[in-house]
Amino acid sequence: MPEGRIAKQHRKTKETDIHLTLDLDGGGSSRLATGIGFFDHMLDGFARHGLFDLEVQVSGDLEVDAHHSIEDTGIVLGNAIREAVQDKRGMKRYGSCILPMDETLALCAIDLGGRPYFSFEGEFTTECIGDMDTEMVREFFYAISYSAGMNLHMKLLSGTNNHHMVEALFKAFGRALDEATQKDPRITDIMSTKGSL
Repeated sequence: MPEGRIAKQHRKTKETDIHLTLDLDGGGSSRLATGIGFFDHMLDGFARHGLFDLEVQVSGDLEVDAHHSIEDTGIVLGNAIREAVQDKRGMKRYGSCILPMDETLALCAIDLGGRPYFSFEGEFTTECIGDMDTEMVREFFYAISYSAGMNLHMKLLSGTNNHHMVEALFKAFGRALDEATQKDPRITDIMSTKGSL
């Protein structure tokens, strides 16, 4: 594994070929090429507001649709998060954010305790934003939560503009994950009464 809290992941199937690098202690820069413009825009918001450095290169079967590319990117990003947090010693473990974006208000809460669970509440009123199906928002975060071993709750508290609603969720996820992965000098072991996660 690279030095620091950096993870490099590669996943190749008959449907997608994905290279991803995640630095939890970066500065918010990204290099993205998923072939799905709106998805790149959302990943950029996640990285910038979480202060992660993120590189994603996806070659997927977009001639079919965007489903495999987005879902598989979620799987790979979740694997990278699991790798990058290492043994979680000294890490806060929990993170949350309520993020406003114009008329939209989005909630995200995370527990990196190792047990996957996903809860999503939110309805979109358009089928697509740009070249991304709105139903893939839920699928993307579901894939992350299960491959990362993350308890992830996401909820749209208000909103009418679908672009704002999706973007607020991605940014809130970035900020909540940044908080959960922060080191706290007061935590000298694992943040668990069990002594392990």
